[in-house]
Amino acid sequence: MDTGVLTTPAVLILLGPPGAGKGTQARKLEEQFGLVQLSTGDLLRAAVAAGTEAGKQAKAVMEAGDLVSDEIVIAILRDRLAEPDCAKGVILDGFPRTDAQARALDTLLAENDQKVSAAISLEVNDDAMVTRISGRYTCANCGEGYHDTFKTPQSDGICDNCGGTEFKRRADDNAETVASRLRAYHAQTAPLIAYYDSQDVLERINAMGEIDEIARGLATIVKGAMR
Repeated sequence: MDTGVLTTPAVLILLGPPGAGKGTQARKLEEQFGLVQLSTGDLLRAAVAAGTEAGKQAKAVMEAGDLVSDEIVIAILRDRLAEPDCAKGVILDGFPRTDAQARALDTLLAENDQKVSAAISLEVNDDAMVTRISGRYTCANCGEGYHDTFKTPQSDGICDNCGGTEFKRRADDNAETVASRLRAYHAQTAPLIAYYDSQDVLERINAMGEIDEIARGLATIVKGAMR
């Protein structure tokens, strides 16, 4: 494991639309560098389950059917960053999503003389992403993944893994929905790209290649951010 020479824990932000591979790449970075991936959903669920003060506030808001405020999310993140397993650094996935959240995160990190080490944008080709996501389907029995273009069963209609003959697709994995999600992502994230670019911490990486190739590029960026 490459530990680098740390003065403060690294804080990495992964930016990228649904299907860009953020989860896959975050897991690889966790293993290679000893970082901890923090997603907003997981943070909220853990805080509610633990019954922390911020978790209780979040639970009340969610039970009322409202959105959890940025203030509560920041409070939960503050608690989480103080835990020992975050000593080497964290990968933030799904937060920040807006310019206001990015500024709130900066304020939180400054409390411990920290700052964002790198904001890494996983760049994708929208048309190719629509094809990639809308073509996905899985075996209904064992969950083995397939694709209309890139990975079809060796025997038509029969799962290679378990021999099952029933397959399913996610309802939102259709071309129209995927294209809509991509448009929303670009509209929402454009201010973040500009924000982190202005701070000289923005890194861009082509996320349309092979998984291992993308991982090597990310590792190079992270090594630089951790020193």
